[in-house]
Amino acid sequence: MKKLWGWLWRGVAILFTLLVLYQLWIFAHVLWWIKFNPSTSAFMETRLEAMQDTNPDAELQYSWVPYAKISNNLKRALIASEDAKFVDHEGFDWDGIQKAYEKNMKKGKIVAGGSTISQQLAKNLFLSGRRSPFRKIEEAAITVMMEAVMDKQRIFEIYLNVIEWGNGVFGAEAAARHYYHISASQLSPAQAAKLAAMVPNPRYYDTHRDARGLMRKTGIIMSRMNSSDIP
Repeated sequence: MKKLWGWLWRGVAILFTLLVLYQLWIFAHVLWWIKFNPSTSAFMETRLEAMQDTNPDAELQYSWVPYAKISNNLKRALIASEDAKFVDHEGFDWDGIQKAYEKNMKKGKIVAGGSTISQQLAKNLFLSGRRSPFRKIEEAAITVMMEAVMDKQRIFEIYLNVIEWGNGVFGAEAAARHYYHISASQLSPAQAAKLAAMVPNPRYYDTHRDARGLMRKTGIIMSRMNSSDIP
């Protein structure tokens, strides 16, 4: 029995060491991205693999642009749509999480999420799309890391450049060119609001660009954009 307990504790120690090393690996990436731009993300790689299963020649539409070359209209639209308290919170919107929980309990299924822009970025950069308690814990840990060492503008800049906006379309520049044939710096308020409205279900809206729900949400976002605070 003593020998069994010894092996058990060794196993626990090894798992703990691996977990710590993984967190350090993630934190090293976060520190690197303070100054250097990520060339890809875990979610981008997952989507590319899925696309290449049916078309081996498939490629992502992706082009990094600096924060200053992205329209403020799009920045305001995304804040209005995804995270109204982004500039004020420290990674988590506890009121939003509570409201989402209550709404989901009332509906009996997941119909709303309380994830902030920082949480969404943490998930997209490092994690798979599968829902699990471990993934949510890891997402929270990465969010804390980013908020601790990056300013809000850098977090938002990376987010604007890596989020999905269609089938194989990632980032503001690729989205602006894919949908409107212009650069991200030229997006009008209406165009920006529509792009922001697409974020929760981008692949569906890529092929249903005049969906009634999309048009309704675009109008709501437009009405809130002027009050959005951007970093």
